[in-house]
Amino acid sequence: MAALKTMWDEFAEGARLLGRGFAMYGRSPRLLLLGLIPAVISFLLLGTAWFFLLWFIRDLAATVTWFADDWGSPWRGLTRFGAGAGIVIVSALVSVLTYTALTLLIGDPFYEVISERIEERFGGTPGMSDLPWYRTMLKNAADSIRLIVLGIAVAVPLFLLGFVPVLGQTVVPVLDAVVGGWLLAVELTGVPFNRRGLRLKDRRVLLRANRPMALGFGMPVFVILLVPFAAVLVVPAAVAGSTLLTRKLFGLPIDNPAVVDGKPPVVDGKPPAVVRV
Repeated sequence: MAALKTMWDEFAEGARLLGRGFAMYGRSPRLLLLGLIPAVISFLLLGTAWFFLLWFIRDLAATVTWFADDWGSPWRGLTRFGAGAGIVIVSALVSVLTYTALTLLIGDPFYEVISERIEERFGGTPGMSDLPWYRTMLKNAADSIRLIVLGIAVAVPLFLLGFVPVLGQTVVPVLDAVVGGWLLAVELTGVPFNRRGLRLKDRRVLLRANRPMALGFGMPVFVILLVPFAAVLVVPAAVAGSTLLTRKLFGLPIDNPAVVDGKPPVVDGKPPAVVRV
């Protein structure tokens, strides 16, 4: 019972860090504008893809259930409904990961600024790498592609489970959110981890050791990304939250802005106010 309570507390802490990320991001007009530019571009690209997917969903469902062409009603209709639902569920997982990866790739220099300014509020980044963002961009893209491929690999059995009545429409979406939440936590922490010279395997090790907290952070992001237009705001805010999460994982302060030589650090041209979210 105590272990379950601890897991829940860690899960809630992950969600709280995401909420603080939203609050800190929303309070800075400059950061707000920086984060919106790549998010809007990615949203338009993925929105177009979703339009065509939903437009041709019946044809796609019929294509993947060719074996049911000669079946009578209602079995053919039920099979194709399950196939359509499975396609949408799998596409949601893949598109969320793709949207996040694409947004981070397009906006890498923007989100690096957002993350770095968040860390400056609490004393900076110990062990920060000296490499500029454009020197690590290809490696970051490779890590993102690996996560997308992993998401597709996991999506295949979820798609097959989508054919199972009731189970495919209840349990599968929950598994979708769990898997998607985990992969998003790994993806979004890439910005603060990369600044420390750490790669994908390092993120996995540290997040795996704090899995409930990672899921508490990533699962709400996954759900919000499914809401049209909300996706435009969630990625940059989640980058701010992932910076707090990373500092938490490394045991660094996240509760009050650091004081250097008796003065708080300067952010956006002025000392930040004490953050209490």
